Amino acid sequence: MAGTAATGGLPAGLLVRAVGPRPDLWPTAIRAGLSLAPRGWWRRPPFLPLPAEDWLRFRTVTAYGGAPAAAAGRLRPEDVVTWLEWRRDFPS
Repeated sequence: MAGTAATGGLPAGLLVRAVGPRPDLWPTAIRAGLSLAPRGWWRRPPFLPLPAEDWLRFRTVTAYGGAPAAAAGRLRPEDVVTWLEWRRDFPS
C-alpha cells in the first residue's frame, strides 16, 4: 500500500483526509497516537509514535473481517473520525 511506511501501515492520505478538516479532533488524535505507540518509539525509524503493524493488522481484521490485506483496504476516513469521536467522548 503506497504511503503506509511512515504511518505504521495506515495510508497517510487517509489520516490527513480524516483528521485534517476536524481541528476539534486534533488533540484526541495526538493523544490516541501517543497511547498506541510502542515503548521506545523514538529510538527506531521512522522515529514517530505509530502503532505496531501487528496490532493495526489485528484491529482492521477484527473490525472488517477477511484477510489482513483486504481489511486494511476497507478503512475509510469516516471510520477514523467515528473512532476518534468515540475516544474523545469516552476517554476512559
